[in-house]
Amino acid sequence: MVYTIVVHLYAKEGKEVEEKLRNKLIEASQVYSKDIETIDWYVMQDHSQKYHLENPYWKTFDPYVIPLLDQPMDLRRFNELDTSKPVHVE
Repeated sequence: MVYTIVVHLYAKEGKEVEEKLRNKLIEASQVYSKDIETIDWYVMQDHSQKYHLENPYWKTFDPYVIPLLDQPMDLRRFNELDTSKPVHVE
């Protein structure tokens, strides 16, 4: 059996806080991905939707899809953080 856990963390304002949280998540990924029953551990950060929303296709997507939905669309995009380099957080 495989299950997936998705956790959304909302950082306090500030680049320093964001960097500390990012590094801690990368460190956790490097530690927990070694656990025997862990298939993988992905750490991601949401990314700007600006480019997708400016694509002309987007203007055709909403008018077609929204009338077919029972609940509002919950659109999220995530970019995987680089966990290939060792990180140690103190």
